[in-house]
Amino acid sequence: MQYRQLGKWGVRLSTAGLGSYLTIGDHISDEVSRNCVRRAIELGITWFDTANAYNRGHAEEVLGECLSQFPRESFVLATKVFGRIGKGPNDRGLSAKHINEQCNASLKRLKMDYIDIYFCHRPDPTTPLEETIRTMEDLARQGKIFYWGVSEWPAGLIAQAVGLCREMNCRPPAVNQPRYSLLYRYPEPESFSLCQSEGIGQVVFSPLAHGVLTGKYKPGEEPPAGTRAADPKQSRTMKTLYWGDEILTNVQQMAGIAKEMGITAAQLAVAWCLHHPAVTSVILGATRVEQIEENVEACEVTIPDDVAEKLDELFPAPPLPGLPQDRAR
Repeated sequence: MQYRQLGKWGVRLSTAGLGSYLTIGDHISDEVSRNCVRRAIELGITWFDTANAYNRGHAEEVLGECLSQFPRESFVLATKVFGRIGKGPNDRGLSAKHINEQCNASLKRLKMDYIDIYFCHRPDPTTPLEETIRTMEDLARQGKIFYWGVSEWPAGLIAQAVGLCREMNCRPPAVNQPRYSLLYRYPEPESFSLCQSEGIGQVVFSPLAHGVLTGKYKPGEEPPAGTRAADPKQSRTMKTLYWGDEILTNVQQMAGIAKEMGITAAQLAVAWCLHHPAVTSVILGATRVEQIEENVEACEVTIPDDVAEKLDELFPAPPLPGLPQDRAR
């Protein structure tokens, strides 16, 4: 396992982190969750990602229990705030009220004294940026969080937040968490460039495009039974962003390139994300220990220039504008 500095900031993260979206505390049992967390740590993963909105807080509860057997200083824990967690008018968003209440609730669910990285899970157009920034600064001064970041914020809003932080003498966001993969390269031209210039790290999610980049889905064929694509409840985002015979055909070509390299398509997809100099770490999702073991090996894969060129031809970066918006995660 390799470890990289989070942008310009002092904390270092393993180049793979373990996420909990639709897995830990949700679609896998507590026993499997514990096994996955234990194996991840054995393999050198030192940071874990969750959110208060994942299964209405149960993901935090289960992940906190899984991590309780390890020294608190041995790992970095990231969680998020924004998503709706109740029926009340203040039960979502980035207001001072909601952030403070949910930070305390997350700490209680996690059974921890502090959160290493606290993400604003989505932008909140109904709350002034100044209010959100000041609240994050207050939480840091109280010792409840160490760093704060944003997820799925457009580059212009990140730039505005950084400027306001300077004006307000508040610590700026240290990290951005965008969706990023061979099939979703929209962050490259604006967000990555801005964040590199400001020293903001990138921890990217969905490097396998919800499993499409594993190569298990074939053009012209129905998804195999038991897979995410075959489940209407889990496949909406996948089918919206990544589905179609042309895409699946290109993925099969990518899988062939991976085979020539002696690795799996999933490993190549993860390694490709880490190949970009702006990326600190990728967030892996897993329903089995074997998936973690396979994908962690990608952290040691080097992408040759000729392979990078072939992948650029198969999956070119899209032109601006036209960033698809997704609120499902």
